[in-house]
Amino acid sequence: MKNFFSRNSMLFLLLLLIGACRQVEKSIPEVLPISEAVFAEEVQIPSDTMQQSFGAYVLLPDCYRQDSTRHFPVVYLLHGYSGKYSNWYEKMPTLQDYASQHEIIIVNPDGQFGSWYIDSPMDTSWRFETYIAKEVPEWIDTHYRTVPLPEGRAITGLSMGGHGALYLGLNHQDFFGAAGSMSGGVDLKPFPNNWDLQQRIGTQQEHPENWTKYSVVDQLDLLKPGKGPALIIDCGVDDFFYAVNLDLHQKLLDRKIPHDFISRPGEHNWPYWENAVVYQLLFFNRYFAAGGF
Repeated sequence: MKNFFSRNSMLFLLLLLIGACRQVEKSIPEVLPISEAVFAEEVQIPSDTMQQSFGAYVLLPDCYRQDSTRHFPVVYLLHGYSGKYSNWYEKMPTLQDYASQHEIIIVNPDGQFGSWYIDSPMDTSWRFETYIAKEVPEWIDTHYRTVPLPEGRAITGLSMGGHGALYLGLNHQDFFGAAGSMSGGVDLKPFPNNWDLQQRIGTQQEHPENWTKYSVVDQLDLLKPGKGPALIIDCGVDDFFYAVNLDLHQKLLDRKIPHDFISRPGEHNWPYWENAVVYQLLFFNRYFAAGGF
């Protein structure tokens, strides 16, 4: 009789444990695919001019799927030299929260290791101005519910991407209504031997015209007071690009071109950009809101 109760007691305890495990299993939430769980989609965007596709992240606000009739403004956020499209999302996953907070779409396209976001005059296989300023927005507008107007698009980036965002914003005002830069290389001329620039635009000695043509500080004739894109420029005072950003700021003041200029203690690094991008997105949010988006 004693053995009978012992065996039954052990069986009862075993059944209790199995039941508890099943309860735990039921309480574990289903792991959703990334596009459904956090509204971040990794996509391939083709380029007809370069005959290949490049990766991109598309960060959707959490309200995107709540109203199938609503369209959203887009911020194109560019990476820096030696980076890739996934840098922003990997380094700063909280970008998703800002997409939801501001109810915008954030797109992180690819600019390769050192494209400088231009159509290279030295190597015609590099057509990243055409890609980022035309092909990517057209693809995004086709595949997502966007506001397909300059007033519904902004572009910004860090370092090489800061240069690219301002350069593209100034030269493609029919596509971008606002442009920004964080620690941007806004004047290429002081850096003749750096960051693959000679491969993209030739040597400064042989092709001095290219070093002017592709430097943001020398593109300001494209801007007129009261017209052109809304501008925000940010650079840390300890950054090796600080002097050229300060020069750009002064040139804009001299021309009476409205813009926001931010400088604070900081270097050319991710802690600075993680802080700076918050202000950039706020600036763009206010720009979109002023246009009714």
